[in-house]
Amino acid sequence: MKRSKTMELGVGLFMLAGILGLLFLGMRVSGMAFTTPDDTFRLEANFANIGSLKPRARVTMAGVTVGRVTAIELDTDWYDARVVLELNGELEGELSRDTTAAILTAGLLGEQYIGLTVGGDPDTLADGDTIRDTQSAMVLEELIQQFVSNMVSD
Repeated sequence: MKRSKTMELGVGLFMLAGILGLLFLGMRVSGMAFTTPDDTFRLEANFANIGSLKPRARVTMAGVTVGRVTAIELDTDWYDARVVLELNGELEGELSRDTTAAILTAGLLGEQYIGLTVGGDPDTLADGDTIRDTQSAMVLEELIQQFVSNMVSD
């Protein structure tokens, strides 16, 4: 009888460890880290169309994640989408003023994220600055609509 209770306790602890491991893995894969870097800085970028970009989307440079999208709001002056980016603090003072921000898609129908490409301007972006050179999202529905309308008109 005592061996049975010990075995049940061991199996229960093993199951609990497995569930906690899956929870931790799910949080890491989804980008919801348990710790946030203290040394960050903020940039903004305006886009004519953000597609399905969402807050907490990745911001990458050369394929490496360097930050996250923290907010998306409507710019009522220009009626564009204003996207707020939170980037690693080590990049502050390193990104040139002519840095380009483009909304990219991981795969054909994957998640959308922002890719940064650094230019050659000697002046750099500081905390709170706005990235001026942006490329909006490619919306699959719009591409299909253009293709169909071109087929009909030919």
